Amino acid sequence: MSRPVKRSLTLRGHRTSVSLEDDFWNAFREIAASQNRPINELAAEIDEARGTDSGLASAIRLYVLAYYRG
Repeated sequence: MSRPVKRSLTLRGHRTSVSLEDDFWNAFREIAASQNRPINELAAEIDEARGTDSGLASAIRLYVLAYYRG
């Protein structure tokens, strides 16, 4: 597993940085592409649904895991 890489996303007009391992970034991009959605749109949806108990990076990892388990 690679070390986390920080990349910028724009969520509802606001820039934020998220650190994920390359495998998670690649999987997240694949999921967005399979849904014909921009990665920022999908990230914003995950961000809205995550609540305040977890960070965005963790929420994205869990989303990717659930997607591939399903």
